[in-house]
Amino acid sequence: MALVSRWNIAPVVLALALGAPQAPAAETVMTQNNVSFISGGVGLDSEERLKAREKEFSLKLVFTLIEGNYVADVGVKVADAAGRTLVEHVADGPFFLAKLPAGSYSVTATHEGRTHSRKVKVAERLRTEYFRWPSNPQTDFVLPPENRK
Repeated sequence: MALVSRWNIAPVVLALALGAPQAPAAETVMTQNNVSFISGGVGLDSEERLKAREKEFSLKLVFTLIEGNYVADVGVKVADAAGRTLVEHVADGPFFLAKLPAGSYSVTATHEGRTHSRKVKVAERLRTEYFRWPSNPQTDFVLPPENRK
């Protein structure tokens, strides 16, 4: 029988009281206007969870700097061919996945006040679109070319 003393549990209690880092919660699928979507990808675990779920979705957006660094907190707006907004969301990470019926859509992505818009045709297979922004030398740490993937 294991003996538990106050000295054995003290570090655990202290860690909980100080808000020790915990494993991040799994990404949550949300729905707006009958469109299911999910975002995230900060950290390898989150990126792998999203990659494993890609087959559930028809549109994947990837957000990076031109140099390749991922970016998060990107405002995403997806509108149908008639211009009706279906999804408006701030992506929690560099990946955004949406389950849209086949058709044409307008996708707008905004990062640090800079907006990119484009028309996207979605079919049954996953369509991936990349949105890239120039780095801001005052706020972005850009990897040297030899360290980029």
